[in-house]
Parts: sequence; structure tokens; C-alpha cells
Amino acid sequence: MRALRIVPLAVAALLGAQAHAAPMGFKESWMAMGDLSPNWREGFANYAFTPRDAIGPSLLYMRSDDKTKSRELAEVAYTRLLKRWNMPHAQANVWFVGGLGAVRGNDFSGTRTMASPGIQVDYETTRVYAMGFARLYRAEGINHDYAAARLGFSFYEVDYDEVQPWFVVEARRMRGLSDMTEITPMLRLIHNRYFVEAGVNNSKQLRFNFMYTF
Repeated sequence: MRALRIVPLAVAALLGAQAHAAPMGFKESWMAMGDLSPNWREGFANYAFTPRDAIGPSLLYMRSDDKTKSRELAEVAYTRLLKRWNMPHAQANVWFVGGLGAVRGNDFSGTRTMASPGIQVDYETTRVYAMGFARLYRAEGINHDYAAARLGFSFYEVDYDEVQPWFVVEARRMRGLSDMTEITPMLRLIHNRYFVEAGVNNSKQLRFNFMYTF
């Protein structure tokens, strides 16, 4: 019985270390993450004060496709692991991610209070990854609700301490700033504490993302 328990636990540990989709790290860890492109620049850091809860600052810059409208949001974001399923060869999660802060825009004066509750659902093995994410960005007179979906696969298996290459495709859209769905194929290199990924979207814009847990 002990040997049977070790196998799923080892797979779960490998999946957790790969950190394909998790918006927070392990207990008492810090995570830094960035998502950088011409119309969307986001950076945040959080501290996991329990195995399921993390909190930290977040900065977000959003710009419309025609470059006439922009938003700058500074907030405190809270992340909560709502549910996790550890399967023999896979893991699935449901996350709450929400923030509260102040938003500035080039089409109104001063700042407005913005709330941004969201849900992320993801599924992953050591070879396949899928994620869906939806988040509301709401302030007085502002609705920039956001949705994204990802699918990806790894090129080959690696050991725990090796870098693994992945191919990921993401589709995302934001209300009020874009009339199109942005689609970005990306190459991702992932290790047990970090990943970096880069690609070019369907508007021929470069996109670069990173994550590091320490």
C-alpha cells in the first residue's frame, strides 16, 4: 500500500513544481510574474502565507487596439486555491484571483476604485496543459471584463531538475478596449521554479511572459 501511495504523490509533486498554471507558489514562498506586450503589460508579486492563500501588489497597463485609450491599475491582489484534484497522472485546480485598487485613464480625470474578481480553472499532466480564465475589471463607468483560454503540450518528458520545452497557444479578449480576439502561439521553457515564454500574436506584436518562485 505504501508503494502505491508514493506514485501519485510523486506525480503531484512533479506537477506542482512545474508550475504550468498556478498563480501562486508553495507555502511561505514569493512569486513574481510578468506579462508584457504593447497593449498589455502586467506585473505582480505575491506571498503564499498558507498552502492555499497568497497576497501581494499588482500593476497593470491596458491599451486599446487603436492606441487612443489606456488604463493604469494599481491594486492589492488575493489568490485562493478553491479546489484541487490530484490524480495518478494529472492535476486539476480551481482558483479565485481578485483585486482591489485604483485605476487611471487618459479619458477621465483622477482615479477610480476598481474591483477585479476572477476565476481560473486548469488541468495539467507532464505532457498536456489546458486553462480557462475569466476576470471582471469594474469601476464607475468602466467595464473591461477579460477572458482567456490556453492549450499546450510538451515536446518530451524531462526529470524534475531539467528544463522542459512546451508549445502553448492562448486566445484572450477584453471588453471595451479591443474588438478582436488576440491569439498568440508561444514557446515556453519551464523549470521547477521558473518559466519564460515568448511569441508573436495575430496582430504581429511580440509577447513575453515570465514567472519565478523563490
